[in-house]
Order: sequence, then structure tokens, then C-alpha cells
Amino acid sequence: MEEPTTREFEMSLSDGASDDDMPLTLPPEDSHSGSIRKGCDPFAQTQRSKLQHRRARINQQINKEMRMRAGAENLFRATTNNKVKETVALELSFVNSNLQLLKEELEELNSNMEVYQTDSEAINVPMIPLGLKETKEVDFTVSIQDFICEHYGEDSSLYDKEINELMELRQAMRTPSRNQAGLELLMEYYNQMYYLDQRFFPLHRNLGVHFHWYDSLTGVPSCQHTLAFEKGSVLFNIGALYTQIGARQDRSATAGIDKAIDAFQRAAGAFNYLKENFSNAPSLDMSNPSLCMLVRLMVAQVQECVFERITLTTLDTHFTSQLHLAQEAARVSDVYLLVQQTMTQPLMKDYVPFSWASMVQVKSEHFRALSHYYAAVAHCNHMLSAEEEEGEDGEEAEKAFFQFYINVPAGPKLSQVLRDPEKRRKLGTLSSGKAHLRRAVIRHEEAMRVHSLCKILRKMDILQDVLSLMHKRSLDKYSELDREDDFGETAEAPEIQSHTHQKPDITPPNFSTVQVTDIFQKLGPLSVFCARARWGPIRVICLQRGEGGLGLTLRGDSPVLVAGVVPGGCAAEAGLREGDYIVAIDKQDCKWAKHGEVVNMLKSCSDRRVELSVVTLHSHESQVERRAIMLSHCSDKENTRQHLLGGGKGQSSASLLNWNRKKKREGSGVTKRLGSTFSLSFGSIRDAEAMY
Repeated sequence: MEEPTTREFEMSLSDGASDDDMPLTLPPEDSHSGSIRKGCDPFAQTQRSKLQHRRARINQQINKEMRMRAGAENLFRATTNNKVKETVALELSFVNSNLQLLKEELEELNSNMEVYQTDSEAINVPMIPLGLKETKEVDFTVSIQDFICEHYGEDSSLYDKEINELMELRQAMRTPSRNQAGLELLMEYYNQMYYLDQRFFPLHRNLGVHFHWYDSLTGVPSCQHTLAFEKGSVLFNIGALYTQIGARQDRSATAGIDKAIDAFQRAAGAFNYLKENFSNAPSLDMSNPSLCMLVRLMVAQVQECVFERITLTTLDTHFTSQLHLAQEAARVSDVYLLVQQTMTQPLMKDYVPFSWASMVQVKSEHFRALSHYYAAVAHCNHMLSAEEEEGEDGEEAEKAFFQFYINVPAGPKLSQVLRDPEKRRKLGTLSSGKAHLRRAVIRHEEAMRVHSLCKILRKMDILQDVLSLMHKRSLDKYSELDREDDFGETAEAPEIQSHTHQKPDITPPNFSTVQVTDIFQKLGPLSVFCARARWGPIRVICLQRGEGGLGLTLRGDSPVLVAGVVPGGCAAEAGLREGDYIVAIDKQDCKWAKHGEVVNMLKSCSDRRVELSVVTLHSHESQVERRAIMLSHCSDKENTRQHLLGGGKGQSSASLLNWNRKKKREGSGVTKRLGSTFSLSFGSIRDAEAMY
């Protein structure tokens, strides 16, 4: 397939998911989809809803200003009149100025972290949540109605209810509630787009629907007609909503910390899945560098939660326990330093909000200070008795000490130093503790300095309280050790080896948690009635049973296939052909009917004429063309989606994303092709074939 001039947002999928799989088992026709379809009111008078309403308003203003700028730039390039050029240049300067002001206002809104924080009175360092991408309303009515009339040959007015249901679902997912119900709402719409793609999005044409989404940080609008852009944006919002849920947890108890860890890990999984399976992102927030930064930020926040949980659960003040706390804090500092380096990359430096970059730097300095504080506590407050020195505690302390520093300091054995208070002071254990405290105070002061440079962070009272409290604690501890008669030179504190006892996991999205039903299942089974298939017009065949019966052989289920026609029989004379699918009997729809049900309907009409509505399926592209199209879009980095859907062996669990994927052709028997099925092999159901 030739690439268009403007590259569309694409998805690449694994070779583990083939066209022969189904994402979810289709329920009966009369089953209820169980849709949630309830979003929060964006105009409700809550802090978060007010924020979302203001963000939507600014996005619309930015869109208007950008259209004005595009028109002015075109006029500037086209005109040769100098006066007109001067006027247009002046207008462009005003437009650019307005755009800059709007982007700064939007950045301040998107940097507003306090709205998403917990209401608990506990003092914790705030987390960094991500705002949702805003989108315009989409009217599917005309496009889907035209496609149903043109492609499926049916009366589109019969599907007004289904079209309204789809539009209500999309409208609701624009404002998901900040809880599990909101996540399920987004996931339901995401899963429903699988069926939408199969029903109405052919390979070589678009439906004529344009999806407008705004960048989550800058508000810059993007518009594409590909459904991949819609899916990617919804998946991005799933990750963003997880960040908000994680940030609002009460981390003063282990239960809240565990919920926050789970939420941030799932957010990292959503962003990572988006990074690995989507390409050519039209907006910067879904570009590879941005998603990489977001994944690292979520992992860092998971690591921070792990440290907080260990701090809560470490009740003893043993030497090794304090060393472990110091190493955990150093680990948090290291991962935030990695996030900071990612944010300072050329593409990200001018994109990431200044408050985010400042917060990450503050956290890196803050947790490095905590690591030195706990190291000082371990050195200064603990002594081993003679029994402990000879026992396991002494060996454990010695081992922990040798693994604590990047370069182990030279000197006597730790057990000898810790047992004798005088040796501790003279040989440097207390001196080393003072050195760590001095480093801790310096790092705390650096964190407070960076914090003071950011206007948005200065408004966060809880962050100021945490930094001040920890700084005062280190200063008080240093004052206790700073004796007047101690004239020894304070050594430089060695670098602490970071280590964690729980590495963060990146939890990929599990799309099978929300079961959905195809809204447009009345169109028929996807194996035949899909956008990739092409068939002739519906033909009405009138049959009158003769002495030899109807003269046809039926095979298969949903829909039933005419496997053979007896030459010279009633069916052949009426125009029925082998390979026709029966879609209605006496105007009663039977696209979902089983083999036995169709047979009973035919038998009930044995004494009169029967009217069959049939269609003949045709292939619209050769096998070679299909293979070339697949190979042009598939890449070596495609990862399987079957595990994400939770499908077990023998259970159909295909991807809900079906762009650009490698196909497996394995086995025989019943073959259900979701994307482009034009013939069915019924080798395994010969017993269902019979002549009538």
C-alpha cells in the first residue's frame, strides 16, 4: 500500500494474533451489552470538573487561533503587496502572542497537581498526575448510514438506535469518572472500536469521519480520519486516568500505597503498550520520546511508593534496617534522576511543563538527602554487643555494610568499631555519620532552592511542609553530633549504592476485563458481514418444493451456506447457486440462525412456496495483494496481544486492534476470518451437511 502524503497514525500488532481469532465470544442476538455509558458532568461544580471545563475552553481557543495563524501565513506567502504583508505580519505577531499566553495558561492548568491529590491530612510528597486528552464530539450518523446502505445493502434507518448508542458511549467516555467505573467506560469504548473497525472501515478507504483530539499538555489540536488515532488517544486516557487514581490514594497506610503502586504500574503499562504498538503519532504527547518519559515517570513514582511502604513497615531501628532504608531512598533518587535526564532531551525540554521538571528534580534531591540521613542514623545510633558480634546479627551487619557503599571505605572491621563507643568516635563511625548528615542537609537545601524557583510548586503547601520538616530533622540530628570538643576533620561521605527489594512492574492493559457486545451485531456474523468483504446484491429466490425436494444442500451455521445445488432441481431452476449464504427466509432474518433452525423453517414451508434471500460473497483482493499489504505494515517489534486479552488455550482471544499485523495460517476446519473472509472451510462439520 502506498503511503499517503501525510502519514497517518498507525498500529502494529503481533504475529500471535491472526485474522482467524475473535476478541470476545459473541453473545446471542438479544443479549444486553451491559454498557456503563455514564461519564461525569464536565460542568458540575467540582474542582476537577471545573479544571476540565477550563481546559476544554482553552483548547477551543487554541484551535481557533491556530486556524487564524494558518490563514494569515497562507496570505503572507501568497500576496505580493508590501502593505498587505506588513498588515498580515502584524496580525501574525498578535496571534502568536495570544497562542503563547493560551499555552502558558493551559500548562498551568495541566501542571495543577493539587486537584488530583488525596484529601488525607497525612504529609506525603505529592505525585505527578496526567490530565486527560480532550476531544470534540463526533457524529457517526451520516457516515455509518451511508455505509450500511452502500456496503451492506440494508435500510440504514433500522440502525438508528445502534448509531445513537455508539454516539452516547463515545460522549460518555469523554468525561470518565476518576474511579474503576471510569476506567471500565474507557475500556468498553476501546473494545467496541474493534467491532467498529471490522464493520465500517475497509482497508482502502476511510469512513469520512474525522477524529479531533487535543494534546494533553499543550492543547495543540490534531485531526485524523484513521480509527487508530482514536484508539491510541483512548488508550492514552486510560493511562492518564490511572495516574490520577494513583495520585489520589491515601499513602499514610499500606493499603493506599498498594493501590497507588498498582495504579502507577498500570499507567506505565498503558503508555508502554502505546509506545510499542503505535507509530506516526500526530501529537507530541503520544510520540515515542514523550511516552518513554511517561513510562519512566510512572516507574519512578512506583519506586517512591515502595520506599514509603518500607518506611511504614520498618518498625525496628536495627543497623541493617536503616541501611536498607538508605539504599531504597537512593534508588528512588536514581530513578527520578533518570526521568530528569529524559525530560531535558532536546525534543522534551520545551514540551514538558516546567513544574514537572522542577518537581522531578526536587524529588531526586529530596530522596538523595533521605538516603544520607538514614545512613547517618545507622552509623551514629547503633552499637553491637559482644554476643551480637559473634552471632548472626554481626555477620549480617558486616555483609550489609560492605554492600552499602559503591566503594567500601578502608579501615578496621565494622563489628569492632560498632562495639566500642570510643572507637566509633575515634575511628570514624560517628565522623562518617556527620558526613552523611552534612550531605543530607546540603541536598535538602538544594531541593528547597529548586522548589522556590517554580511558582506552581510554591503554591503547594504540603510539598513545602514535607521539605521543611525533613530539612529540620537532619539539622537537629547534625546539631546533636556537632560537639564543641570535637576538632577532628569531618570526612567526605562515600556514595551510597542504591538498591531495592521490590522492582516496579510494568503491567500491560488487560482488555478482556470488560466484556462487550457488538452494537451492530444485527448486520450479521463478522466472519462474513464485515467491511473487508464484498458480495453481490441480495437476491430473492422463490422455491416450490417438488417431488425430489428443494434440490439444495445446506452446510454450516450463522449464516447457513448453500453447499450444493442439484442440477435441474427446483433450486437450480430458481437461480440458487452453490456458495450463496441464506440471510432471510420469508423476510425473516436468519443471518445468526443455526443450521437446525434454518432447516426447520424450510420444512415448515413444505406445502407452499418459500422465499429465500441470499447473497454471494466475492473476494475484493487477491491473496498476493493481501499478503503484500500485511508485510508492508508489519514490523519485527510487534508483540502478541493474546496474553493481554487473557484468552486461554482453546479460547478465542484475538486482538481488539487489527491494524498491520502478521497472520498465522495454522490448522484446518472452521476458519473465521475477521478482517477479510470470503470462503469458509467446513471440513470439521460434515455431519451438519444435508440435502433438502
